[in-house]
Amino acid sequence: MVINTNVSASSSARLLSESSSLLSKSLARLSSGSKITSPEDDAAGLAVSMRFDAQINRTSAAKNNVINAISLSQTQDGFMQKVSKALDRMSELSILAQDVTKSNADRALYNSEFATLGAYIDNVATKDFNGVSLFGGAALSVTQDSEGGSFSAAGINLGASAYTTATASTISTSSAAATALTNVKAAITQLATDRATVGANVTRLQFTSEQLGVLRENLSAANSRIKDTDIAEESTKFARYNILVQAGTAMLAQANATPQSALRLLS
Repeated sequence: MVINTNVSASSSARLLSESSSLLSKSLARLSSGSKITSPEDDAAGLAVSMRFDAQINRTSAAKNNVINAISLSQTQDGFMQKVSKALDRMSELSILAQDVTKSNADRALYNSEFATLGAYIDNVATKDFNGVSLFGGAALSVTQDSEGGSFSAAGINLGASAYTTATASTISTSSAAATALTNVKAAITQLATDRATVGANVTRLQFTSEQLGVLRENLSAANSRIKDTDIAEESTKFARYNILVQAGTAMLAQANATPQSALRLLS
């Protein structure tokens, strides 16, 4: 029996320190919900998780871009629906102006409405969406993934000759009305093509938006498996480490009391 060197106490202190460290880490995991509270917990897992976090955020940003592009396309179609009604009325006026029972004075009244509708279509061609021209004709490059890949959405040009020729027509005479009818029919045909193009853009963008949503969910699930704490498992570990700390504390006290027995031999 020795006094200077208490091996039992040193060993108990070391084990208690280890148990206390494990208890602290378990407590940190439970309180944070993350099983990687510091790099030494899982260095490789932390690196992968950080890359996943960045990719998830970029994917969310790309999804927002796509949703905004869908809003722009839907705004385009909203205007084009009204342009379609205007062209329908202009074609109707072109037929009315060819009525043999109408005088040129009557046709002048029809032409007034015809010109007003044409001016409306010309005005719609100048509209924009948050500063971006809706009908400038330029294709829109829409970011569609987390790596910056893009989709080129075909542009719509309401300033194309098919439209401007129709809006510049008159129905002040019977022959002019016949020519105007031909021009308006051409504009209606072009508008049908343009609306189909917008519809295709929206469908494509909606599929992309859905795909990005699924991708974000899958990336989040993968990231969760790396860094999120399994509460049931960690609670079991916490209870175990807590018992070890309590037992270690009691045994350290017992080990420190052992040298006292040597004093009895000296008395």
